Order: sequence, then structure tokens, then C-alpha cells
Amino acid sequence: MYADRQAERNADKHLVEPRLSSSVTLRLTKRGGCIRSAKGILQQTFGYGTFRPNQQAIIDDLIAGRDAFVLMPTGGGKSLCYQIPAMVRSGVAIVVSPLISLMKDQVDALKANGVAAEFYNSSLGSQVSREVLAKLHGHAIDMLYIAPERLMSEEFLARLADIEINLFAIDEAHCVSQWGHDFRPEYQRLSALRSHFPNVPLIALTATADTQTRQDIIQVLGLEMARHHIASFDRPNIRYAVLEKHQPLQQLMAFMQKHKGESGIVYALSRKRVEQVAEKLKLHGIRAEAYHAGLAASERVRVQEAFLRDEAEVVVATVAFGMGIDKPNVRFVVHYDLPKNIEGYYQETGRAGRDGLPSEALLLSGTQDMVAARRLIEQSENEKQKRIEIHKLNAMISFSEATMCRRRVLLNYFDEAMNANCGNCDICLDPPETFDAREDAQKALSCVYRLNQGFGMKYVIDVLRGSENQRIMERRHDQLSTFGIGKERSEEEWTAIFRQLIHRGFLLQDVASYSVLKLTAAAKPLLRGEIALELSKPRIRAKQKKTDKGKPRMDSPHDAALFEALRKLRKRLADEMDVPPYIVFGDATLIHMAQLKPENDMQMLQVNGVGQNKLQRFGKAFLACIRENT
Repeated sequence: MYADRQAERNADKHLVEPRLSSSVTLRLTKRGGCIRSAKGILQQTFGYGTFRPNQQAIIDDLIAGRDAFVLMPTGGGKSLCYQIPAMVRSGVAIVVSPLISLMKDQVDALKANGVAAEFYNSSLGSQVSREVLAKLHGHAIDMLYIAPERLMSEEFLARLADIEINLFAIDEAHCVSQWGHDFRPEYQRLSALRSHFPNVPLIALTATADTQTRQDIIQVLGLEMARHHIASFDRPNIRYAVLEKHQPLQQLMAFMQKHKGESGIVYALSRKRVEQVAEKLKLHGIRAEAYHAGLAASERVRVQEAFLRDEAEVVVATVAFGMGIDKPNVRFVVHYDLPKNIEGYYQETGRAGRDGLPSEALLLSGTQDMVAARRLIEQSENEKQKRIEIHKLNAMISFSEATMCRRRVLLNYFDEAMNANCGNCDICLDPPETFDAREDAQKALSCVYRLNQGFGMKYVIDVLRGSENQRIMERRHDQLSTFGIGKERSEEEWTAIFRQLIHRGFLLQDVASYSVLKLTAAAKPLLRGEIALELSKPRIRAKQKKTDKGKPRMDSPHDAALFEALRKLRKRLADEMDVPPYIVFGDATLIHMAQLKPENDMQMLQVNGVGQNKLQRFGKAFLACIRENT
């Protein structure tokens, strides 16, 4: 299967938020004899009263027949951005998805809401495949999910010639780019969609893409004229924390004590370590399962189903696990080993708290992990790819060693400025000491300038510290006014200062030009002494402080006993339907029920996530449960 074959592979910001009239969003289109509106579908089908940020503008574009490029974090509501236009516009939407499990999850969720959706992939038997194709040709579905290589086959493209297509949605669009963390060559074949279907609107969606990756997506998919919708990367409900790796199993167990009975994912880099950690968790009474591409396909399916159905609390996995998991109630993600890049880390941590409820992301970071990752990259014979991966690894190390708000570091990597600390990461909760860094920053920025913004961080630090190595002497950089002006500080201290200047937006690393340092516009007033600057003192080889701030609390007061009763009812109904519990209702919806305690159908429709179809299917049972437990 496609998913099995892929299991272990690992533009300048252009923000457009068109202010269209509400008549575009509420535009009415006749389909099958009924009137549909975007706002009506949102309320009646999906059970939400208002759009999330950026959703309305994106939906407006697609309904109007315009292309769109969407960069929105996991849990931000990307799927609705094409699902609603697919139901408003005449014809069928073709949704390109990279994994079989992801297609199935999304289609199951749509069907639970009464939406006509199907997937077409190698997991289907011949009879079911014929039935899906018959529905496609019979105009009986709104959305068809399909893998890129099957879509771009000559046979299927010929089939689509007779179908009215209302839009193409390219999900996980970062797979298009060689700069992306999960490049898939078959995704690049999607570039031919433009020539085959020049008048069909196309939307590309991703949760993780740096500037270079965005530019690649736009170029490959022919989206130069598309509207760009860049949502905030911030996931304020996730608490980020990093621990220096020291007796990692004990560190993991201490963390797990705060999350008893909750769903979580633990990522490790090797199959052997995955199995070892899973066994240790089982010995401590935790319902844990191992998942990696070396297991039989049937075993991977079993583990995934057990996790989705809340029968396994924790999955310990390689990066082969998760991309197709649409489980909203994952409360924590632990990286047992250092990830290879920030994009992968961000995407994997984003699997926690998709429902918007408080969640945690813990990274165990050790020097040995860094050395091993770098050694693995150095084995590559592709110099360009090696350079890209080294840059991305350095950025990941920089994040793990940060001494300032981790959320600001993370957002800055994706070119998003955050002007205040988040208050919900380990650095904010246990702040390091700060110092007046204006003079040191001026030295650093001046040295970058004197070197014509043409060298990387290590070389600049060598010049600052007055290193008389061969490269510096040959280039006569020992003659610069900045040579040796920072010799009072160690290389580690300067590295920490430079990283903070990058995180704060005073410098950038040009990955396309060998990661050379360049000044940003923000550097000028700092160089001129017009602004003050405080930076964090580096915690060089400092031992981890023994602080325990506890796990994030649910910030929505509700009847906890009623919530548990509703969870048990949800599980029973889901088992009867043979689907994961969140297909019935997510935790956020149950919490809202436990807050509002609706007494009738009209009140139940006020609960976020309860639409007409789910009210008809489940409303009576949940109303009865609320009456019995209040």
C-alpha cells in the first residue's frame, strides 16, 4: 500500500485577507434541489456558530473560483476551508491526501456529519472500488479523497474528463518541496493539474512550511496568482518544555505521572528504542503500544485502531506514526530523541491538543542525539540536500538550547514575530537570568556587517573572538575593526547570543546561501543605539532545575462527573458503530455539553460540534445521560 511504502520517509510571507462582502460567504447555490450556504453548512452540518480566523476569507475565495495557498497550524480548521466550498459549489471536490489512514479518518468524520464523501485507494476491494466510482460518475458525492499517484495516472485523469470538478485540494502540500521535511516525489507530478484542468480552482494546504518551502509549493503547483492565507503558527494551548536528557526513562515516567489515563504519543528515532520504551511503560501499568514500519501491516493497523478507540493510552513510535492520525484528544507528545528539524517537531507536537484543550509537548535533548543526527546527515552524497538538512538540524538544536521563550523561537523560525513572551513554556515558567546585551549585540551585528553579510555564525564568532585561523588570515579579516572585540566571551556564550538575535529577528540565516548571517531591518536601530536590549544569560551545561509546574489545567470549568459519564456513553456508542469515539463527539464538545447541560434539542444545537445529523443520531442518548447525571 502507498502508506506502507511511505512509512519511514522522512515565498516570502504574503498575507492576504480579502474583505469580501458577506454575500460571498452566504452565496446560495442549488445542488440536487436544495439551497446551501457556507454559513448554513457550518452551523447545520458541522455544528459551529462562527468561522475560525482566516476560514471565511479562504472559503470565499474558493466559492468564487479563486486559487488559494493556505498555511495554517494543525488544529486550525484547514479541512473546513475546502470541505464547505466543496458542498456549496456544483460538482465534486478532489482531495489529494498522502496516507490511507488519513483519508479514512476524514471520510469517516464527514459521513458522521451526514456529508457525501468517499475515498478511493488500494485499501478498497474491487467491489467497493466499483461502487465508489459509480457514485463519482453518478454525481452522488461532494468529495473524493485520493492519493497523488492514483490521481495522476492516465486512466484516472481520463475518467475525470467526464466529471464536473468544483475544486482540487492538495493537503499536506509541503510534500511537494524538496526543502520540506517530508518530501514525496509523487507530489511533484501534481504540477500537471494546471494543464489538465486550467479552470478548476486549486487550494494547497499545509501546517509546516518555511519560506523556501512555501516558494516551492507555489511554483510547482502554479499558484503564483493565488491568494495567500497565512494563519498564525501559534498553538497557545500547547505547553512547550525541553529537558536535558539525563536518565530519560526516569524523566519520561515522571512526566507520565502527570498524565495518567490520558492519550499521548512518544516519538523515538529507532525501532529498537521504540520497543524498549513501550515495554517499560507497560511494566509500569500504562496501556502502551509500539509502532514502527518494521512491524507487519496488520499489527500497525491494530495499534492505530486501538489508539484511535482509546483502548491504548500511549503509542511509542517512529515518525512513521501520526501523519494520518486525526485524533483530537491527544493530551501530550514526548520526543524521546531530538528531531531532525523544526518542521517535523512542530508537526508532531501539533498532534497534541487538536481540540484546543490544554496539552503538553516535552522534548528530551542530549548532546549524543545531536552528534548522531549530524553524523547520519554527513553520510549523504547529495551535497545540496546535506546542506539543507544540516541547516535544519542546527535550527532544531538552537530551539532545544534556547534561553528565551520557546514559542517566540518556534514562531520566528516560520517568519512570525511574537512581541511578548507566551507564559506557557518552561522558559517563561522558570525564567533564566537576563543581562543588558545592547553592547554585545552591537558587536555581533557590526561584525556581520563588516564581513559583508557573507559568512555563517561560526566564522563570525571566530572573527569576534580574534581567532587567527588560516581562513581568517588568508581573507585578511584580522584587519577588520571588529576582529577580537569579543574575545572576553567564550564561543558558547557568543553562540547563545547570536541565536537569540536570530530568534528576536535582528539577524536571519539565509539557508539558500549556505546559512550566511544577514542583518534585518530591525538591526539598524539597535546598531545605532536607539533601543535597549536584554537577553538571557546562557545556561551552559547547567543542570535541570527541579521544578514542577504541574500539567496544564483545563481552562473551561465544567461538571467533571458529567463529562466522565458522557465519555462512557460516547465510547459505548462508538463501539456499537465500530468507529473511534471522536467520530461521535470530541472532548471539546463533551466539555461544552457538561458546561451548558442542555435540556432539549434546541439547546443541544447550541453545543459546539453538534449539527443536525449528529443531533438526530445521538441527541436523545446524550440528553438522557445529562438528565441522569445532573
